[in-house]
Amino acid sequence: MNKENEFKSGFVALIGRPNVGKSTLLNYLVGQKVAIMSPQPQTTRNKISGIYTDEHEQIVFIDTPGIHKPKNKLDDFMDKSSLSTLDEVDVVLFMVEPEPAGKGDHYIADLLSKIKKPVFLVINKIDTIHPDKLLEIMNSYRSLGDFAEIVPISASQGNNVDELIKTIGKYLPEGPQFYDTDQVTDRPEYFIVAELIREQVLRLTHEEVPHATAVVVDRMKDHEAGKLQIEATIYVERDGQKGIIIGKGGKMLKQIGIAARREIENLLGEKVNLRLWVKVQKNWRSDPAFLKSIGYNAKELR
Repeated sequence: MNKENEFKSGFVALIGRPNVGKSTLLNYLVGQKVAIMSPQPQTTRNKISGIYTDEHEQIVFIDTPGIHKPKNKLDDFMDKSSLSTLDEVDVVLFMVEPEPAGKGDHYIADLLSKIKKPVFLVINKIDTIHPDKLLEIMNSYRSLGDFAEIVPISASQGNNVDELIKTIGKYLPEGPQFYDTDQVTDRPEYFIVAELIREQVLRLTHEEVPHATAVVVDRMKDHEAGKLQIEATIYVERDGQKGIIIGKGGKMLKQIGIAARREIENLLGEKVNLRLWVKVQKNWRSDPAFLKSIGYNAKELR
């Protein structure tokens, strides 16, 4: 096989402050929603892989929680989850807003300076600024580190994303195809379903119940009247939060259920009957035993 026909494969981490567009880019790359999105920062809690495959290469993109100063066990898990990814990948994409580097960016750049992997600076949301400002922004980051590449993109519009893929390919080793061509994530369906429900909680309750919610799919099987039966529990930390999510006469919970069901049906390609419950689990974000029970890695919670 000549060099031009060699198949390449590798792993790429998406790193950055909360809400810089990592999940938006991941979803654009794989062509469907595998990571939830919200205007609120710190929406992503676990590492989620999105798989991009074409005839020349397969790239496994790992979306990570936004790096920020921990306030509880869950926050600590999210930061450790992000940083542990750097030991497992071939390339790191440091995603930033289209503005001069801030304190959070300095902090992350310092962490990245210690790793021995190619780091790309990816300036996202370039569709929101005048092109004349781009050079100033790029120069403000050049002083933070020796980036292998600097690539401006718009993940929401797809601007220059093809060029980003092409550039990543130059840094990947020759390797096998790890996943089937039509597979877009390594996460099981029940995990994505739980995340789609949580996305609607964030979207519809806005600032009232920021990140005090966790969603666990209790049952996802059996078909009745041609519909997949899904049962899930929304956990909150206080009785007042439970009241907000249920709403007057159950109105808010019904809205959450209807919106989540649409997203789940789009994901699975079949009709769904979704039943939701809301339970109070006091201070669950600082409870290692509970966090472990709903799928967070106990080693990363120490």
